[in-house]
Amino acid sequence: MTVIRPFRAILPQPALASRVVARPYDVLSAHEAEAIARENADSFYHISKPEIHFPQYMDAHTPFPDEVYEAGAQRLRDFLQRGVFINDTGIHYYIYTQRMPHPFLTGKLIEQTGLVCLSALSDYEAGIIKKHELTRPDKERDRIQHIRFTRAQTGNVFLAHRPVPILHALIEKWKSTHEPAYHFNGEDGVEHVVWKVDHLTAIAQITRIFEHQVPCTYIADGHHRAASAALLRKEWMQEGNDNPAAPYHFFLTTLFPADQLFIMEYNRLVKDLNGYDPEAFLEALKTSFEISGPQDNVFRPGAPHQIGMYLQQRWYGLTVKPEYISDDAVESLDVSLLQNLILAPLLGIMNPRTDERIVFAGGVRGPRYLESCVNSGEMAVAFLLHPVTPEQLFAVADQGKMMPPKSTWFEPKLPDGLFIHSLEQADIVHPIEWFASEKSQF
Repeated sequence: MTVIRPFRAILPQPALASRVVARPYDVLSAHEAEAIARENADSFYHISKPEIHFPQYMDAHTPFPDEVYEAGAQRLRDFLQRGVFINDTGIHYYIYTQRMPHPFLTGKLIEQTGLVCLSALSDYEAGIIKKHELTRPDKERDRIQHIRFTRAQTGNVFLAHRPVPILHALIEKWKSTHEPAYHFNGEDGVEHVVWKVDHLTAIAQITRIFEHQVPCTYIADGHHRAASAALLRKEWMQEGNDNPAAPYHFFLTTLFPADQLFIMEYNRLVKDLNGYDPEAFLEALKTSFEISGPQDNVFRPGAPHQIGMYLQQRWYGLTVKPEYISDDAVESLDVSLLQNLILAPLLGIMNPRTDERIVFAGGVRGPRYLESCVNSGEMAVAFLLHPVTPEQLFAVADQGKMMPPKSTWFEPKLPDGLFIHSLEQADIVHPIEWFASEKSQF
């Protein structure tokens, strides 16, 4: 079963939410964050990226000296003292809707609705919360230090699960019969709407749905945040902090049904053709691909195992021949096929994690960005991939395997600063236990 719990969140003052909420700490540089925070004293970047106040560390690798994390913790205390942040009035689940314009289709919106809650780190350790990416120790240590000093989890982990109709119906009914607690647009143009689930019956229903109808969840985005919370929990338990209801046994998550996910591709650009001239490169591709084109219009893959290629200012469609498609969950991914059929054998890129000849471009940048890089001469060729599907992601995680680096790009991303899980709040217990006690705070 999947264990989730309601909690008493630290939230921005509603009137200040649009100034506070910021993009995730790891999607922009310290210099980009500093430029935004310099003009906004209420920006969450002051807390999530405290290195912006230390010029000597802005270009340094994480983790930073303790003074940087202590500065972030002090600013969180200052935000609470100034009333920029407030402690919620009770223990709640939160229904959270995000809307954003589609990156390429004019007039179309992307919308996703999930449940903000605490998830059990025991589920993460037991594999009930499944992962599909490797994590880096330096990035783990950075978030561990941030949690340790702030005594809070400020980064929200994006979890996905297979759809549950009764949960969807409950959430949609709540949205239609209750007024939002928050409704604002963020700095990046994403619309945010939050409803508080503050009735014990609904809270108990949601809790039980996950216990009985959601056998597992999957990390879509936020592997380092989850791993850091788990490592810090292990450390504190070894120090003798064994209260099973302590807040550090849980981590801040938002759970989305798979049919609400908008996954974009992660594209590749390569600086040279590894000694091939364009004609010879195209000829070499014919061994593994059926090739269409050239054409002036973008070739956007319409299904898995199709790849768009931009070469010499023209687009080509590459369709993998059936005999090269594996049944393996990882090897059948388009990022793996590209690596195994083109990047390694033809372009000599054996390790895309370290090779400086390859550049990754999140799908939100779009095909025009790929064209501009090739047209400028900075890159020789670009590859436009089909997005990984939720079921492909689930299949990899179910097999206990890891995706290649830079396989998925999720939009919209979960922001920092809208929900904070304080590790100094009261014990986290099952809502029925709250109901049976005199200290019920629902």
